[in-house]
Amino acid sequence: MIKYILPVFFLFATSLLSAQILTPVRWTWETSKTSVKTGEQLDLIFRVTTDKDWYVYANDFDPDCGPLLTTVTLTPHASFELVGTLKAINPIDKHDEIFDCDVKIFKGKGEFRQTIRVLSKDLIVAGVYEGQTCTEVDGKCIPFDGEFSFTGLTVTGEPIKSKKASEPKQEKIQQAEVIESPKEEVPPVRYGAVQGPILDKSILEGEPSYGNESFWALLVFAFLAGFAALITPCVFPMVPMTVTFFLKDTQTKREGIKKALIFGISIIVLYSSAGTLFAILLGPEGLNAMATNWALNLFIFFVFIIFALSFFGLFEINAPYKLVNKVDQQAEKGGLIGVFFMAFTLVLISFSCTVPIVGSVLALSAGGEVLKPILMMLSYSIAFALPFTFFAFFPEMVKSLPKSGGWLNSVKVTLGFLELALALKFFSIADQAYHWRLLDRDTNIALWIVIFSLLGFYLLGKIRMPHDSSLEKISVPRLLLATVVFSFVIYLVPGLWGAPLKALAGYLPPQHTHDFDLVAMTRSVRSNEICDLPKYTDFLHLPHGLNGYFDYEQALACARQQNKPLFIDFTGHGCTNCREMEAVVWSDPTVLDRLKNDFIIVALYVDDKTQLPEAEWFTSSYDGKVKKTIGKKNADLQIANLDNNAQPFYVLVGTDERVLAWPYDYDKSVENFVRFLESGKKKFEELYK
Repeated sequence: MIKYILPVFFLFATSLLSAQILTPVRWTWETSKTSVKTGEQLDLIFRVTTDKDWYVYANDFDPDCGPLLTTVTLTPHASFELVGTLKAINPIDKHDEIFDCDVKIFKGKGEFRQTIRVLSKDLIVAGVYEGQTCTEVDGKCIPFDGEFSFTGLTVTGEPIKSKKASEPKQEKIQQAEVIESPKEEVPPVRYGAVQGPILDKSILEGEPSYGNESFWALLVFAFLAGFAALITPCVFPMVPMTVTFFLKDTQTKREGIKKALIFGISIIVLYSSAGTLFAILLGPEGLNAMATNWALNLFIFFVFIIFALSFFGLFEINAPYKLVNKVDQQAEKGGLIGVFFMAFTLVLISFSCTVPIVGSVLALSAGGEVLKPILMMLSYSIAFALPFTFFAFFPEMVKSLPKSGGWLNSVKVTLGFLELALALKFFSIADQAYHWRLLDRDTNIALWIVIFSLLGFYLLGKIRMPHDSSLEKISVPRLLLATVVFSFVIYLVPGLWGAPLKALAGYLPPQHTHDFDLVAMTRSVRSNEICDLPKYTDFLHLPHGLNGYFDYEQALACARQQNKPLFIDFTGHGCTNCREMEAVVWSDPTVLDRLKNDFIIVALYVDDKTQLPEAEWFTSSYDGKVKKTIGKKNADLQIANLDNNAQPFYVLVGTDERVLAWPYDYDKSVENFVRFLESGKKKFEELYK
């Protein structure tokens, strides 16, 4: 009985042992050509594929480190000679925790190449490969080896002699160099050089969609601002004055239409030229620098305060009377030149009321492209010029307009309250960029509650300003407007205890500046794991309890170490849309879970004024200027590598720095943002897993 049981036992035991043999690595090989002449060079291509969570060591790091380097041994033969050494194609940098040294690996797929020179028709190329594969799951490592032989090659030509004086009996190819991938679709990148994100369009799907929605939104804002400027106290009384000029000077209807068109075009040219000069003089990076410059923002802050006090009736602000008189004298001359100077007079007189609105338009456009200030001012000036041109066409219609009076002073005072509230935004931008911490989020909210409460009481007639007419009863429009204002105040109140106030996220200081955030204290957040202590965490922060980096090189090293895609957030302290995206889109659970689990995050502030150590200063290849601050370094990375300088701008990058999906900009659709993240993750798994 035993003689029958023992064979069965050994067969069962053998099957168990064989079931424990792991083969997570597979090798294939081919040649770069199928036919070759003697004397020509030929590439031997070795491709390695690993199972999920397994990797193979390359052959171009310190052999004394510990892990087994991959080697290829060619059996010597007189039909060929070696040219150079075995080359690893774009391996991944990794810090090996077990051996405590820096190594290079292939994960998922890898490639080695060896060049030979063919010497005779009887080409025989064979040999063995050896190496080591390990897994990140339990640290298990397995040595591997195998044999290879190249067949199916056609060789023509007469035999030639080797260029080498002697051939060793056996060549073990071990030392190598990292080279660019021979495939045309891969950009010429030296992996590990940290050159910044690279747009390799051959691996991207579809067409880029960034830059459209936010751009059109800015144009719409500028157009509405142009109409808003018309009801300011400095501009509205100019409408009948302008029409009177055309009634007095025009002889025929045809001549009136001609002059009305020239008048409108003159207004557009005068306002648009300011945006053009603004863009040309500052350039793309200068616009970002201007948007967060402390002196300019504080200047605008004080200008808004001064104009608010003027609108309240404390004093009057007028354009220089001598300049206005000289221009007005030119307008009195009549003719086409007179029409132009009439437009110039309108621009000068309206300056004292429209400069805060124009300043807001230019400040919003400062974070974008060079063309944005030009096109925004064009949109603003078209809206501003349209009513004047229309009434110049039909001067009789001006009689139906309401006359200036108490209602216009109420508009003026209301604008004063709004300018007080908006002034805080400009102070906040400088405060964040230079890390003064003078205007935290809760302080800003408290000031807004007071300002808008006073506005509500003013609309109800409980507060009167020096130039207000007597108010015996409240009109329905004023009552409705007061209702809206007090509703807004009630909405602000929970913000004092940390409520996110998503609708105002772009206009308030960041959530992390809130001194008493009761909401954050009661919220349990599981943070994502990162590799080491990030730089600049003492003054830069990520929202929603996320962990990440604020330096590109440090974040890229961690992404390579964890073999995850890198999520780059090009942002800014003064970026209104950036805060809105974080509050509305990032906070969504479907987005937040992906950011925590699937990516290494780096927030690159393009407007931070913190100076870098002198050793890190560099001269930009883009504009030839020396970059000395964190913001200028990050802005140069975005402009030079991605040809874009607008924020927010989100980029997904692989471990070889290739962009995985078309970048994403300001779009508050959670579904679109999730689709963007998923597309980058899928491409990463295709290329690197």
